[in-house]
Amino acid sequence: MAELSNQLMAFTVFAYLIAMICYAGEYAFGKRSVIGKAASRQLVGAGAPVIKQPTAPDGPVKPGRGEWSGRIAVAFTLLGFVLHLGTTVTRGLAAERMPWGNMYEYILSASLVGAAVWVGVLLRKPNLRHLGLFASLSLVVLLGAASLVAYTPVGPLVPALNSYWFIFHVSTIIISSGIFLIGAVPAAMFLIKNGYDEGKRSFPYTLAKRWPDAGALERLTFRLHAFAFPLFTFGALIAGPLWAEASWGRYWGWDPKEVWAFISWIVYAAYLHARATPSVKRTVATWIALLGFVTMLMNLFGVNLFFEGLHSYANAGD
Repeated sequence: MAELSNQLMAFTVFAYLIAMICYAGEYAFGKRSVIGKAASRQLVGAGAPVIKQPTAPDGPVKPGRGEWSGRIAVAFTLLGFVLHLGTTVTRGLAAERMPWGNMYEYILSASLVGAAVWVGVLLRKPNLRHLGLFASLSLVVLLGAASLVAYTPVGPLVPALNSYWFIFHVSTIIISSGIFLIGAVPAAMFLIKNGYDEGKRSFPYTLAKRWPDAGALERLTFRLHAFAFPLFTFGALIAGPLWAEASWGRYWGWDPKEVWAFISWIVYAAYLHARATPSVKRTVATWIALLGFVTMLMNLFGVNLFFEGLHSYANAGD
C-alpha cells in the first residue's frame, strides 16, 4: 500500500500539472482571453491592411481551441482529485491510522481538502474556471514540495501523537488549512482584478482583463475564510491546548508552532474584522487575508524545518 500511495502521488502531480497547462492554454487561446482577443484584433495602422474578422455562422457555435483546453483542464482536475484521494487513502491504509502523522501527510491531506473545495467551486460556479490556473499551480507546488522536501516513509505515530485528540485537533486544522489555501487564490486575483479596474495597465494587472468580476472574487474570498476560521479556532485554540494539557501537563508553552498558530489566528481574525468594518477598504482587508496565508506557510514549513520544539515532527509527526 505504501508503494501504491507513492505511485499514485506521482500520477496526482502529473494530472494537476496537465490541468494547469490546459488552464494556461485556455487563457492563451480562448476567445475570451486577453491574448486571444489581442491575437484576433484587427490590424489598423499606417499602410496596414484591415483584416476582416469572419462573421459568426448561424446556429450553435462550436467550441474553439481555448474552450476545449478548458474542458480538458476540468477533466484532469477531477482526475487529479480522484488520484489525490487515492494517494491519501492508501497512505492511511499502509500506516493503519489516519494519514496525518507527519509533515508530508499533513500537506497531502490539507491540499486534498483544498482540491475538494476547488472542485466544489468549479462545479457550482463554472464561470470562475479562470481560477483553475492558480489553484492547480498551488496544488502542484505544495505536492511537489511535500514529495521533494517533506517525504517520510510510512511509520507509526510518535508517542505524543498517540491520543484520541489526534483526530479532533489535526482534522480541523487540516480542513481549515486546505480552505485557507484555496481562499488565497481568489484573494490574490481580486487584488489584481481590482487594480486593473482602477486603470492599472502594468504587469500583473493586464492579466485580469477577462477575469471574473472583482466583486465575485472578493465575496468568494470572504465566504471561504469565514467558513474556515471557526474550524481553525477550534483546532488551534481549543482542541490543541486541551491535547497539550493531556500530553504535557500544560495548556500553553510558547512552543514555536503554538506561537505561529496564534499569530495566524490573530491575522485571520483581523481580516474578518476588517472585512466587516465598512470604513476599511476591501483591498486592505484582502491584503490581511494574504498575510494570514503567509503565516500559515511559515507555520507549516518554517517551524517544522527550522525550529526545535515539542511540535517539531517534520520527519516523524505533526
